[in-house]
Amino acid sequence: MGVRVVEASADRVVGTMPVEGNTQPYGLLHGGASAVLAETLGSVGAMLHGGPSRIAVGVDLNCTHHRGVRSGLVTGVATPVHRGRTTATYEIVVTDEQDKRVCSARLTCVIRDAG
Repeated sequence: MGVRVVEASADRVVGTMPVEGNTQPYGLLHGGASAVLAETLGSVGAMLHGGPSRIAVGVDLNCTHHRGVRSGLVTGVATPVHRGRTTATYEIVVTDEQDKRVCSARLTCVIRDAG
């Protein structure tokens, strides 16, 4: 998938992904690839919120696809909507190189003790 996390904290996770290699038959960025980027970034945020003795497991992912992208890189930014003791929800906004919104996503993770 080529996802690169370029910034990571419980407050904000930023990552990029190339469009090339992640397209559907019509040459557009595959919606599933946007979902992979969103879940990766939101899960990293939830994991960082939970801390080293806990794990974050995605339980709900919602993606709305706004526009097609044929080339370049897309960037995802995950920010928390809710961070509790047992769940964390992140909003992830995916944009193209012109800073146009490609996808809006929301991920909820359950946070459990490791082991």
